[in-house]
Amino acid sequence: MPTVPQSSATETDWVSRFADDVIAEAERRAPGAKHSGAAAPVVVVASGLSPSGPIHLGNLREVMTPHLVADEVRRRGYEVRHLISWDDYDRYRKVPNGVPGIDESWAEHIGKPLTSVPAPAGSAHPNWSEHFKSAMVEALGELGVEFDGISQTEQYLAGTYREQILHAMRRRGDIDAILDQYRTKKAPAKKSQKPVDEAELEAAEGSGAAGEDDGTSGGAYYPYKPYCAQCERDLTTVTAYDDDSTELSYVCVCGFSETVFLNEFNRGKLVWKVDWPMRWAYEGVVFEPSGVDHSSPGSSFVVGGQIVRDIFDGVQPIGPMYAFVGISGMAKMSSSKGGVPTPGDALRIMEAPLLRWLYARRRPNQSFKIAFDQEIQRLYDEWDKLESKVADGSALPADAAAHSRAVRTAGGELPRTERALPYRTLASVADVTAGDEEQTLRILTELDPENPVTDLDSVRPRLDRAEAWISTYVPADQRTIVREEPDAETLGALDEDGRESLRLLAEGLDSHWSLDGLTTLVYGVPKIQAGFAADAKPTPELKVAQRTFFALLYQLLVGRDTGPRLPTLLLAVGAERVRKLLGA
Repeated sequence: MPTVPQSSATETDWVSRFADDVIAEAERRAPGAKHSGAAAPVVVVASGLSPSGPIHLGNLREVMTPHLVADEVRRRGYEVRHLISWDDYDRYRKVPNGVPGIDESWAEHIGKPLTSVPAPAGSAHPNWSEHFKSAMVEALGELGVEFDGISQTEQYLAGTYREQILHAMRRRGDIDAILDQYRTKKAPAKKSQKPVDEAELEAAEGSGAAGEDDGTSGGAYYPYKPYCAQCERDLTTVTAYDDDSTELSYVCVCGFSETVFLNEFNRGKLVWKVDWPMRWAYEGVVFEPSGVDHSSPGSSFVVGGQIVRDIFDGVQPIGPMYAFVGISGMAKMSSSKGGVPTPGDALRIMEAPLLRWLYARRRPNQSFKIAFDQEIQRLYDEWDKLESKVADGSALPADAAAHSRAVRTAGGELPRTERALPYRTLASVADVTAGDEEQTLRILTELDPENPVTDLDSVRPRLDRAEAWISTYVPADQRTIVREEPDAETLGALDEDGRESLRLLAEGLDSHWSLDGLTTLVYGVPKIQAGFAADAKPTPELKVAQRTFFALLYQLLVGRDTGPRLPTLLLAVGAERVRKLLGA
């Protein structure tokens, strides 16, 4: 039987610590296996996703947290099942804002199962659920997430949970008593938080399941909700049930009423606060995290722990609460589009290992932000620095562990860029060239003449991600447009020092024509003018002079005070055109 390896990472890495706990719990539930020579237990971890709309980057934490733990358990030699329950038999709650292909007419479907709601107009998918689920499945494939998907529509319609439903109905009084312990409890007031942008607030929202009907409806309590045979909605009330015959009667707000036998009727589901713990017991789930909406007093996870034990004779999984995932640079887009970015949106501007790393390096109860603004360049710089430290062995154990989880799974390495040039450099080149491949290759070839880029495939997919970020998330008024003709007014107003600085730059272009060389040149010109060597350590006064010089160059080249890094911009413009625009 596999054994848990002891390592320094176990002491510092949250994934390893949870893996230790999960393995110990799985073995506790299978007593004797460890010492009898029997096969190790299959370790079951779970996630639940409601495809009620775009599945966003906040929801992704519901998957990545158990995925990372499951993958660590696999690395240790255990068999693991990561279940993703698609809660596609949940009710359609509201018409979301900003989803292309829908209008107010979709409101007529509120109350139906998600799999009974039409997909947005123009979709290639058969229903609402599949439309949003498919995008998430594609993203999870790119992220290297191995899982077993379970459609709750299929489970319920197939009668898979029939015995559990009948059992819950027999024990409805006991369930009601458990729920009643919590109905009068209020969640504690939320602690004040630092201001966050609109996208973070929206990304923090859960699926809404924590606020679902718990089955209370006036008089008698029933933990089961039928979908109406006439209107297909769950606006129904159970009016009678007989334990012996399983005869159930219900009425719907549409006026329809029906009597069925629950031992053969499949068009309905347990209410959420009973459904979730039932599945814990049915699947033998050992680990499943939950968001803050499920973790307050009286909410699904808290109540579920008692229901799974007292009603279904099961065990509550290890269930850490995970914190918000914020989004930087998306608030304006969120308000205009009516949504928050999805994993697919993130993977269009960043490589899968970077996105995995953002989830792996923070404990579940730590919030973090995913950047869609200029901050993405800093994140990539940080990632590249970590790559270097891992390569030379200087990375801290926890950082090295997070890196390992980002770039590979138990099944192997994730695809990566062969030659990982700095993201900010690629973004600057994409900005100036507007995606022109011939120009892009010319500039990248000149970055390092001693080790030139010979084809663009070697810098993909990072180049593609940088181009997508520039074209999608950098506002038009911040894009770089190189002047066609010299700025005669600015050139004419220069004093002698200004003209001298441009002369020194123009004279040094040919001998410094590489990324490193031009970096030395643009920083060195103000030093030389001040009487220092080009490699002298800058003083505060020199730094002011450098900023003034840079602002002049940006004004003459692109008509603004700022822009892409000057060495990259100079390479992109080309020496001849630079001289023309500088009046040299």
